[in-house]
Amino acid sequence: MKRILIVGGGYAGFYAAWKLEKRLRSREAALTVVDPRPYLTYQPFLPEVAAGSIEPRHAAVSLRRHLRRTRVVPGWVTNIDHEHRRVTVRPDLGPEFDLEYDVIVVTAGAVTRKFPVPGVASEAIGMKYVEEAVAIRDRLMTSFDRAASLPVGPVRKRLLTVTFVGGGFSGVEGFGETLSLANSLVRRYRRLHRSELRFHLIEASGRILPEVGEEPSRWVVRSLTDRGGQVHLDTKVLSAVDGHVVLSTGEEYDSGLIVWTTGNDANPVVRNHTDLPIGERGQIVVRPDLRVGTDAEPVADAWAAGDDAAVPDLAAGAPDAYVVQNAQNAFRQGKLLARNIAASLHGREPKPYVHHSLGAVATLGIGNGIFQWHRIVVKGWPAWLMHRGYHVLAVPTWERKVRVFAGWLTQAMFGRDIVSLESVEHPREAFVSGGKPD
Repeated sequence: MKRILIVGGGYAGFYAAWKLEKRLRSREAALTVVDPRPYLTYQPFLPEVAAGSIEPRHAAVSLRRHLRRTRVVPGWVTNIDHEHRRVTVRPDLGPEFDLEYDVIVVTAGAVTRKFPVPGVASEAIGMKYVEEAVAIRDRLMTSFDRAASLPVGPVRKRLLTVTFVGGGFSGVEGFGETLSLANSLVRRYRRLHRSELRFHLIEASGRILPEVGEEPSRWVVRSLTDRGGQVHLDTKVLSAVDGHVVLSTGEEYDSGLIVWTTGNDANPVVRNHTDLPIGERGQIVVRPDLRVGTDAEPVADAWAAGDDAAVPDLAAGAPDAYVVQNAQNAFRQGKLLARNIAASLHGREPKPYVHHSLGAVATLGIGNGIFQWHRIVVKGWPAWLMHRGYHVLAVPTWERKVRVFAGWLTQAMFGRDIVSLESVEHPREAFVSGGKPD
């Protein structure tokens, strides 16, 4: 029986394990997934989680519930020693331990790219995991509650100021969704006015959403600006110490919420703690069929996919092109991993990964969106509906599809749920204080 070890339970890892369970008989292989979180995060839903449009648990897919023949090991893989077919796992509790394998599948994903900007590590929140999106939502709603009890002044202004850093999909969608939430929230507070909201989107390059064309990108900027947002192009954050944001343009202001979405960086275990071949960008070198290595120097019994793998883009037609790191590619690569690993075990040749993009679609808040496929551009309500339709079909398992769709229907009838649960970050506070203020 082959011992197949999958490092990472994200899109590629989850789909690889899920489909391998269907393609391999129980006596053919023993499957193991190692991941610090017991669930897959469906990241395209995180902006809507931050805006209160999706219940947080509905953006997470339980590994144990759906991987019924796979052993799920909670912990971080800290070292991959492929020469000896062994990985080192660091659990939340207890000492590190080793797991041995016959075949390894590296789908560890990427981490949020951080720059050495003073104050970012202590003040900013990422938007890569469900708990981060929930924290963004709760902090924003709590800020409204606090601001409504304060007189007009610097503290109130700070509470009503939000900064998103990064103009890619995560940043723009998160910015658009939370701006939509804020415009909806302000109607519930008689003492607050829409003109008091300050939403800043900071992008170091000259445009946002590089996945779409120039004109659609400019339209998104105009749309966000018309709704009260401020988009700063060709601008960098120089400092964010104590929430005081200093921009490269010379502008300074205090921000109650800073969200950092400046793209992905190589996973540390892949970049620094493996004997598998690593390319210039810190990703594992793979062939088009997702086997690790090159045609000249193949690595036996090793596969990789997703954000931690430099997958050649055969659809681009250029020799040095690599597949874009996004959910659309990751879950398709996961499915191909399962087919190719099963084929390899059964004596058949694996197939190369070739995927022609289905286009780019982004939500900008309820009723606002952008879609582009080649020269076809759709804006506004139709694009927003396309975004929701695509992702409710793409999220894994029918159980999650139904829960997400039911949540949308509930919201359409009753509106957003605007209850903040920021207090759950300190669950013992009420018990310890006995209800007495400090």
